[in-house]
Amino acid sequence: MEDSKNRLLSRIEEKFNAIDQNPETHLEGLIWAKPITYWDYIHTDSLLNLQIQRTTLPDEMVFIMYHQINEIIFKMILWEMDQVTTKTHVSAHFFTEKLNRISRYFDMLSSSFSIMQEGMETEQYLKFRNTLTPASGFQSAQYRLIEFASTELINLIDYRFRATIDRNTSYEYAYDHLYWQAAGKDHKTGKKSTLIQLFEEKYKDEFVRKIEQYNTSNLYTKYKSLSEEERTNTALVEALRHYDYTVNVTWVMAHYHAAEKYLRSDGNTTEATGGSDWRKYMLPKYQRRIFFPSVWSEEELTNWGVAESPNL
Repeated sequence: MEDSKNRLLSRIEEKFNAIDQNPETHLEGLIWAKPITYWDYIHTDSLLNLQIQRTTLPDEMVFIMYHQINEIIFKMILWEMDQVTTKTHVSAHFFTEKLNRISRYFDMLSSSFSIMQEGMETEQYLKFRNTLTPASGFQSAQYRLIEFASTELINLIDYRFRATIDRNTSYEYAYDHLYWQAAGKDHKTGKKSTLIQLFEEKYKDEFVRKIEQYNTSNLYTKYKSLSEEERTNTALVEALRHYDYTVNVTWVMAHYHAAEKYLRSDGNTTEATGGSDWRKYMLPKYQRRIFFPSVWSEEELTNWGVAESPNL
């Protein structure tokens, strides 16, 4: 017992001596430190005071909390992704473990749309949504960062402009031709909507920096840098396929069906709060967003999202 205590004290001394700190000062501080509690560690009070309604409609609270939960999960996903993208040497096993963890988060996000579909009254939603304009879930910066960290930039470019972009294209030009830019522009004049103007005022500089940062350190380039033996690892390929399909088809379609319930509830199609054509913006068969094209067959690539997408 005494030897165990001495070894522990020795390790403490090593830790604080390494950063030029007096170990005795830190040990004495423990005498006066308060015991940690769950609510202090999680900051429960702060967290539960972040839900502020703009209306008196009860279901708006569901809407707010649901999207805040999404943003927390997005943060968890980015946390896992950065462990892969910033690691110098990645093994197939490590890669697979992280992808499976990320996929579980997206599986949870996909299934959680039942909260939106069944957890709010249509009548209430159609009232409080008018106070949200021009805000939109489109403006989730963390989701855009997840996309940048997932794949090579060319796979996020609007399908119509991919032939005009290569490694020599400026990041600014590439940014202006990302697939989601079309949802924030008038297709006749090219003018950007208030939705995207506000979004870019806050995040564009960060996005361009992140595009450059992830240019050679995204999940797809990490995968392609592996040895042939590791690239053909069955578990890793399956994890890549599951993540790709879950994010770009399953989760998107769950979102689509939830939006459809409210925005087409009266038989007419209602414009999204940000003003976008939400159907064509969301449907996989139009976006053809695929993070890891080399793990899919030509037939699978050609028919991406077609079976799941309704005819418009």
